[in-house]
Amino acid sequence: MFQLSVHHTQFPPVDWASEEGILAFGGDLSIERLEQAYHLGIFPWYELDEPILWWAPPRRMVVDIQQYYPSKTLRNLWRKQEFTLTFNAQFEQVIRNCQKAVRPGQYGTWITEDIIKAYTIWHQQGRAKSVECWQNGQLVGGLYGIDLEGVFCGESMFSAVSNASKFAFLGLIEHLRKSNYVLLDCQVHNPYLEQLGAFEISRENFLKLLKAAAHSVPSGM
Repeated sequence: MFQLSVHHTQFPPVDWASEEGILAFGGDLSIERLEQAYHLGIFPWYELDEPILWWAPPRRMVVDIQQYYPSKTLRNLWRKQEFTLTFNAQFEQVIRNCQKAVRPGQYGTWITEDIIKAYTIWHQQGRAKSVECWQNGQLVGGLYGIDLEGVFCGESMFSAVSNASKFAFLGLIEHLRKSNYVLLDCQVHNPYLEQLGAFEISRENFLKLLKAAAHSVPSGM
């Protein structure tokens, strides 16, 4: 595994990643390094007692935004409009709720205070974005991610009431479609994302789509 230096932000080629997808460790969470990482299809994912681990998985979970068609259940959820959505209104509150979310089979959280600090700064610079889901004036769900202008890299979501995160997900897809985005990057497989309509593609295909999206002209989120 390649060790990154805190003195420069270069990453090794992504095909150096291990079979499970770990490319490198170390470095820091500077905005410069994060910018380079995400544009190369690399992201940090580690637990509190670990060094920073940088991933470039061999399989990538994605949603084709322009071709996405939700299930009947999700269409009905969207049609009912039981929630309201805002964008980029409560970023830090969303990421902290994601940090506290209890997930089956997960002990602890990878959303450390260092992650929160770095991504909040990134949000202030316009790169990290959030979707907030409200019910009766209360924040009941949401998600956040990285806006690469053509590709949106989803990081995490939370739901305090049933279906709130699904509604936020659908709202994000609709917003990105209208803004001419091509891909929602969900990073790694999990059954919940598959239920929502995400699917896996190879790292090679993902990087091709990421590169192609850089030449598209989305209207921005």
